[in-house]
Amino acid sequence: MIKRFTFLMMITALSIAGASAKADLVVLQYHHVDDSTPASTSTSRSLFKAQLQMIADLELEVVPLLDGTRQALAGELDSRHQIAITFDDAYESVYSAAAPLLERFDMPYTIFVNTDAIGSRGYMTWNELRELGSHESVTIANHSTDHGHLARKIDESEAVWAERVTRSLDVAQKVLKERLNVEEPMFAYPYGEYDEALEAKLAERGWYGYGQQSGAIGRWSHETRLPRFPMANPYGQLGSLKDKLLSKGFPAPARDLPDGILDKNPPLLTFPLGDKLDANRLTCFATGQGRIDFDVMDGVVHVQAPKAGQSRRFRYNCTHPAGQGSFYWLSQQWLDRSKPED
Repeated sequence: MIKRFTFLMMITALSIAGASAKADLVVLQYHHVDDSTPASTSTSRSLFKAQLQMIADLELEVVPLLDGTRQALAGELDSRHQIAITFDDAYESVYSAAAPLLERFDMPYTIFVNTDAIGSRGYMTWNELRELGSHESVTIANHSTDHGHLARKIDESEAVWAERVTRSLDVAQKVLKERLNVEEPMFAYPYGEYDEALEAKLAERGWYGYGQQSGAIGRWSHETRLPRFPMANPYGQLGSLKDKLLSKGFPAPARDLPDGILDKNPPLLTFPLGDKLDANRLTCFATGQGRIDFDVMDGVVHVQAPKAGQSRRFRYNCTHPAGQGSFYWLSQQWLDRSKPED
């Protein structure tokens, strides 16, 4: 009886949220901004410039990531659409190509740094990071020491995993403090991979955790599984960019979504729909499979792809109109640890 009452209370709250949809924070994620680097992680220079121009033409406010995240989670954005721009890995093209354009557009941004790589071929140097970090509009934050896969491996003991992850998190934070005098409470998961145990490590430190699953950050989001929209060439084309820029966080508590570590394939995703959202207007997709069916039972959506996911990481994405040309956007990433690491 208690569980049923709690669930009904949650459904009521979701109904209210659907009736009074507010703008949320959309975080864009980049790696390379170059025409000659790997296509899967690169945004061409011309596309990057066009993306910034669209943001400016839509008169969207670009804000520092930390401030925007805190306001979005607190539900303080009202009707304002906000954007945050992030780069993973501190590649050299961020310094040579992206930074000058962002300065011209007067847009702040965040660089997530895997510290062991700095100074290596294709990466920025510490002096370049220091130069950019001296600007008020630039934030530098933690992306681990070695960009390793931090979710616990199938054959890894809990003790070995804990030692490995603790070192990667804390040594990188220490190096950033010593080298650049920065220690932001933000972390971008390498490859976007995380599990509940890794989330707990971030929570212990009071850090926000950013993935690579799509969606906007809002009051239903969770501090250690925050979404970002990948902006590499295959995903950042202008034809679909406006929908992403104006998207809103799906009104289902992200903390109640599954861990994402596969225990069966294809996995099952469930979440409450809410009375004000119409199942007939909900659309779900699976990586590599296109649009997939779902069932709704007692106000709960059940999504399961017809075929098993074939890659190490794949996603279920569900969208629903949110009014005024925007969409609620839910993305659930799944991690198959039996597949080889990148």
